[in-house]
Amino acid sequence: MLTLFFRLTPLLVAFSLLTGQAAANQTPLPAPVDALTERGIEIHSQFSAPGGLTGFGASAQGREMAIYLTPDGEHAIVGTLMDSEGNDLTAPQLDEHVRAPLEAQTWQLLEESHWIQDGDPQAPRVVYTFTDPNCPYCQQLWEAARPWIEAGEVQLRHIMVGILKAQSPAQAAALLGDDRPSEALTAHKLGEEIAVSAQPRDIEQQVLDNNQLFEELGLYATPTSAFQRRTQEGVVRIERIEGMPSQQRLEEMMGGAR
Repeated sequence: MLTLFFRLTPLLVAFSLLTGQAAANQTPLPAPVDALTERGIEIHSQFSAPGGLTGFGASAQGREMAIYLTPDGEHAIVGTLMDSEGNDLTAPQLDEHVRAPLEAQTWQLLEESHWIQDGDPQAPRVVYTFTDPNCPYCQQLWEAARPWIEAGEVQLRHIMVGILKAQSPAQAAALLGDDRPSEALTAHKLGEEIAVSAQPRDIEQQVLDNNQLFEELGLYATPTSAFQRRTQEGVVRIERIEGMPSQQRLEEMMGGAR
């Protein structure tokens, strides 16, 4: 089974950050569905359903759900749709119309975060990893990833956070604010101490923003790494790995063995 990247509740928070304004410009919802939004239910997408029903992928307080609008457009049903053989027709729709869009939005949040490039920017595979300067497991991951990085197959994007020690925020800011952040990160990983100095306010804010993203996504360990994979159905999904991965999981993250 595919491992989803983040718990649903933080995903919904992230999704709302990106779509709150856009939602105001969407086509008006049918009255019964719109009435549910006034009770705190958030609508993510619309899909066709059997029996002339129109489905809506939705969520409320971190709980995903499907809403079915009757053909007359006058009534809405919240629940699970079953066929004559007892098959659940709702679960696949929730996966496609709630989880997958939320993961796509989460990937966008990662892209827009403040990260340091590690490896060839043209490398075909991108892996995001939350990195604290004082995290020994982040160091292990950096070392383990070298074969793929040096082969030009993978680019690691280190989202710098400061959460483990009192000096972590200042050290993360120093790396992000360096004239050559990639070289500074490499030097740090090779054992050079980080020269902490006062940074411009916008650089300090980058660390705060990354810390906030870390919390909003419901994460609690560094490194936490994210990568995309395509399912058998051709859908791009996100997987996460918390902490230092096993060799098998490392190879999955890097796209294959070296």
